[in-house]
Amino acid sequence: IPPAVVEEPRRIIQSSNIADLDDSKWIEPTKDAGRQELEIKMGNEHIAFTVAEIGSLVDVAKSVDPEGLRVFYYLTQDLRCLMFSLISLHFKIKPIP
Repeated sequence: IPPAVVEEPRRIIQSSNIADLDDSKWIEPTKDAGRQELEIKMGNEHIAFTVAEIGSLVDVAKSVDPEGLRVFYYLTQDLRCLMFSLISLHFKIKPIP
């Protein structure tokens, strides 16, 4: 993997300022509902977030901390899109005969 590809998730995470957030006011996961977890290790910093499964931005708007949860929601969407694009690209490339 080229260094630029490795650096892109790091850039996305740093630009989101997710490390400044606290998930204590976010929707707690229950046994009935799903859960979303995000664990980030960069350098000496290690943070982990856990929240009930977010179905849409309506769930985000109803939370106690909508701004923090919105950052989490968009960060996970950005990272998910990047990873799916890389996986898709990997399987679409045809080797030169």
